[in-house]
Amino acid sequence: MTTTPTRHTGLRLAAGVLTGILALYIALVALGNITDFGTNQQFVRHVLAMDTTFKDDNLMWRAITSTALQDTAYVAIIVWETVAALVLIRGTWLWTRQDHDRARRWSTYGLLMLVLLFGAGFIAIGGEWFSMWQSKTWNGLDAATRVLVLTGVALIVNLLPDRGQRDAV
Repeated sequence: MTTTPTRHTGLRLAAGVLTGILALYIALVALGNITDFGTNQQFVRHVLAMDTTFKDDNLMWRAITSTALQDTAYVAIIVWETVAALVLIRGTWLWTRQDHDRARRWSTYGLLMLVLLFGAGFIAIGGEWFSMWQSKTWNGLDAATRVLVLTGVALIVNLLPDRGQRDAV
């Protein structure tokens, strides 16, 4: 079974649109965190301090209560979001220019940055290490999961082969 030009176009369009959606999303998140610094700063502080968890003595040693360290982590998150947004914007632009190899490469880098942020950062470290799942107030696991799933779909579409060769079995 060979691929058709229509499939090429559809895959490339889908990859570009999904990359663009995630570029827009993370750019808006970064902008929001920069222009309304205090809102998510409090979120990060509470998650790292573990002050709304079950306060299990076996886990509380993990808490980071230094506001300087909490704020440093938050600024690092914002920088990561901003760089990811720029990389994804570049990928989106390359898709519109039909520079498919470079678009795929830039998009992959940006999407992997989101996988690391939302998967490793928010779900694994925030959710498990800092027990964010225990908090009724400061729990971002649902939002992180939604972004991770959308990013995973975009990454899969981005990496699907679209060459005019026979599909590998």
